[in-house]
Amino acid sequence: MASLHRQSFNLWNPDTEQYYASADPNLIKNTLHGKRKNQHKIKRSVFFYLDNAVVQNISTLPCLRPRIAFRDVTNSTNSRSLIVALIPGRVVTVDKSPYLFLKESSNQGLDTAFILGVLSSMILDWLVRRVVELKLGFYILNNLPIPDVGSYPPGSIEARVVEIAGRLAAPDERFTDWAREVGVSVGSVKSEYEKQDLIHELDACVAHLYGLDEDDLEVLYGTFHANTDYSERHAAVLEHFRRLA
Repeated sequence: MASLHRQSFNLWNPDTEQYYASADPNLIKNTLHGKRKNQHKIKRSVFFYLDNAVVQNISTLPCLRPRIAFRDVTNSTNSRSLIVALIPGRVVTVDKSPYLFLKESSNQGLDTAFILGVLSSMILDWLVRRVVELKLGFYILNNLPIPDVGSYPPGSIEARVVEIAGRLAAPDERFTDWAREVGVSVGSVKSEYEKQDLIHELDACVAHLYGLDEDDLEVLYGTFHANTDYSERHAAVLEHFRRLA
């Protein structure tokens, strides 16, 4: 079982470099299984509300399925401040690369894809850059205003966020089961042009979900980073934004 640190992944890239280390799978699973059973007894733990049958089943450990990891060391002067990725199953994270655990979800795949799409957008990152200093702790992340959509009706912007994020986050067979839950195929993004176009469309979708208008987008891309010109990205996003409207 591999281990990754915060620089082992980037936006829409679960493998930017070699894994940090490797460990015996049985040892890691047994250790994490024991820790989860202990944390199940603690009210402030995210595992406290899990059904006991789930807690006792080692095959339900979060490390065995894809999940969202994020870099908690960051600042507002980086090219991006909120850096997340869907990391594959059978990979554990080390310090400075926490992962998200959805304790209440009727559809883990769809909800994970939607949250990943919102977190990966420049729309939300603009807000993060206004509040983060040197660390993106859970005290910040848990208070980010994620759109509460509830469902993903076919043809809706919410469903499109799920589809785009699902396609961008599932580059190979390691994500086959997760992609099936989301309703996409692995490796479906065939070119860099297609990838960038989907990223621009995702920004447009998320902007609509937050109720932004064209003036808001002008401010967002014009003030995102003092030393970077985002006019081309702004124009590409605006084209999708108008079509979606």
